Amino acid sequence: MALSRLFRTKSVEQILADSDHPDHRLKKTLTAWDLTMLGIGAIIGTGIFVLIGTAILGDVNRPGAGPGIILSFVLSGITCALAALCYAEFSTMIPAAGSAYTYSYATLGEFLAWLTGWNLILEYGVACVVVAIGWSGYFNNILKTIGIELPLWATQGPHAGGVANFPAAIIVLLVTIILVIGVKESAQATGLIVAVKLAAILLFLAVGLSSVEPANWTPFMPYGFEGVGAAAAIVFFAYIGFDAVSTTAEEARNPQRDLPIGIIASLAVCTVLYVAVAAVLTGMVPYTKIDIHAPVAEAMRMAGFKWGAAIVAAGALAGITSVLVVMMIGQIRIFFAMSRDRLLGPWIAKVHPRFGTPHRATVLTGISIAFMAALVPIGEAADMTNIGTLFAFTLVCGGVIVLRRTRPELHRPFRVPFMPVIPILGMAACLGLMTFLPFVTWIRFVVWTIVGITVYFGYSIKHSRLENQAGVRQ
Repeated sequence: MALSRLFRTKSVEQILADSDHPDHRLKKTLTAWDLTMLGIGAIIGTGIFVLIGTAILGDVNRPGAGPGIILSFVLSGITCALAALCYAEFSTMIPAAGSAYTYSYATLGEFLAWLTGWNLILEYGVACVVVAIGWSGYFNNILKTIGIELPLWATQGPHAGGVANFPAAIIVLLVTIILVIGVKESAQATGLIVAVKLAAILLFLAVGLSSVEPANWTPFMPYGFEGVGAAAAIVFFAYIGFDAVSTTAEEARNPQRDLPIGIIASLAVCTVLYVAVAAVLTGMVPYTKIDIHAPVAEAMRMAGFKWGAAIVAAGALAGITSVLVVMMIGQIRIFFAMSRDRLLGPWIAKVHPRFGTPHRATVLTGISIAFMAALVPIGEAADMTNIGTLFAFTLVCGGVIVLRRTRPELHRPFRVPFMPVIPILGMAACLGLMTFLPFVTWIRFVVWTIVGITVYFGYSIKHSRLENQAGVRQ
């Protein structure tokens, strides 16, 4: 096998031409406001309402950050900001579905693009399952507060003595229906949900600030920087939503202007809110007493604001719903882009004639995630999501440097400043956070990658659109 087949690239011109093909063309409906709301909808949710508790306290695999979680959010935010600048350059230059997968295909070659897409499938798929299960937990808690308790068999999978987690499966299927109808409608619904959860967060900050005890911030880093770094690797999960914004580039009305706004604005707003919530939360409650499952709502309850806890719990449910919507959009667009390149079955890339959405990819994704959310216990899933994302971010940062050298003439409506310092720092920061992930996560990542390599050489390399075009030329 010629090595050149593994590193053949797909030209930017060809990527844009494929995205405009009548059979695969997506409807352009999203504005800068829609993209920003999608970004905030994806970023604020599970990370701030659930994972922050685990990051503060730690677990058997790693130390916690304690009040130093504030620095953890800053560290993860800086890492994502560096990668976001690279995403912004790519997304305005190549406004096509597929995000990091598509960018890698244009710069680093088909094999690395496949590995990127394969790991993005892991990122979004596992994230969607985790988010759906988290939604089910908050939904059941809210029902209990009004005197309704669902039976165990209907809320837990076989691993916990039940039949299936039906609320988790049902919410996934409802979101699937919305996504088949249209991404614009999904963005509008997400905008309403974002308003609800932002109101809940601002309420928490306003009420919680009066209950802050500075003594609770001591010791600030009980486990030193190791704990802060380990927590940063966990809460990184909370930031990855901006990546989902770039997957919708093909559906943006004015991608050259709106995508950088959507990516950078959503990341900036969420970073400020994350740091503020972390500071107030650890100031309200001694870090050793923070609840892992519902840390923000429980902190309100422990401070005597039971009504506030109920409102925050409702906001958390809304927040998690919007995360599920945007994460599923990301998963679907990755499937769609890889199928359009025929690295996966081409039947997946069909677009609905009326709704202009990739309905086959949407239904396949929805059914798969609903099934897993209903039956499969997901342990340490955030780590699996993070390692796949960090790998993709590293390649995107490197790809920006490569394309600047190989195609300097291309029009770049947005350009990464301080080139190549920013991309190099982005790569270093992503690889640095990966070193804080547990060893077992690396083993799973390697196994998943080996499976992906097997699929590539067994199917994808033979059916690739570039392979078929090369055969025709010969």
